[in-house]
Amino acid sequence: MVQYSQNELFSITEFAKRLGSVVKDIKSETIEKIGILKNNKLEAVLISTTEYERLKQYEEIMEELENAELLKIVEERTSKPYETISHIEMMKKLNITDKDLK
Repeated sequence: MVQYSQNELFSITEFAKRLGSVVKDIKSETIEKIGILKNNKLEAVLISTTEYERLKQYEEIMEELENAELLKIVEERTSKPYETISHIEMMKKLNITDKDLK
């Protein structure tokens, strides 16, 4: 769980009152993040556009790695000869009857 220092937490009312200075602090990286509280519960987090873009790039890289891993699995599985069986044969292997499917 992300930790917040006292100066990084604002009630939604206080955040609205200090919006200009808070955005300035985020932009100048004086403060890394702002947690916005509603009824003492964290509702939102404000980060700089630089940090947001970095996180989006990280997300895209992770997605590409995941896709590459899936592609590798598909290539491995399709490169080997395989045997197909009918659904009737599969039902026999699994001891399933037509009645079980109804």
